[in-house]
Amino acid sequence: MLRFHYTMLLLPALLVAACGNNQNQNKEDGISNAKPSETAPVATETKAETQNILFFGTSLTAGYGLDDPSEAYPALIQKKIDSLKLSYKVINGGLSGETSAAGKRRIDWLLKQPVSIFVLELGANDGLRGIPINETEANLQEIINKVKAKYPQAKMVLEGMQVPPNMGAKYSTDFRNLFVKLADKNNMTFVPFLLENVGGIARLNQSDGIHPTAEGQKILAENVWIQLKPVL
Repeated sequence: MLRFHYTMLLLPALLVAACGNNQNQNKEDGISNAKPSETAPVATETKAETQNILFFGTSLTAGYGLDDPSEAYPALIQKKIDSLKLSYKVINGGLSGETSAAGKRRIDWLLKQPVSIFVLELGANDGLRGIPINETEANLQEIINKVKAKYPQAKMVLEGMQVPPNMGAKYSTDFRNLFVKLADKNNMTFVPFLLENVGGIARLNQSDGIHPTAEGQKILAENVWIQLKPVL
């Protein structure tokens, strides 16, 4: 069982870490939108054909509030890949404010490029809004289905998220478990909690107390890399 690192003061803030907003400031949570990160640098060319890894998610993936897109965890993973001289190119498909329903509409555009590994980080915005668990689950499953239909050989990774207990014990438990359920159902590599060892720790979050700093993003990259490396 994962341990929460929240204080009661920071509980609501943690969930919003995955949220941000669209281009205008969201009146509900007061956090301005981050522009989606640019595609990370292409890995050093080798004789093997370069394959794409698509990270599809929210402000955490987009790198909200960072000085440079290269500080976001997908770009840090690209550096790890390059250091091993593996032929993979990371594509950062993160967008602040993304919900599972919005992601379901946006994924088709991103799937126009070949995808060998698909990393999904969505759902936290749904939790913030108290969207019914079954709706979030259905939307995420449809995204997964679209990837499978377009690229049947693609390997799949799911990043788990959690909501604070003040959302209600049952909702919090059901929300956490929906990621476990989806990963198991779709035979996906599973990252239990993307914000492990970062959420609620002030020195690892920006001044808004919400989004990880560059140092916090390094820990996010490690959380993902532990599970992603064997897939490569």
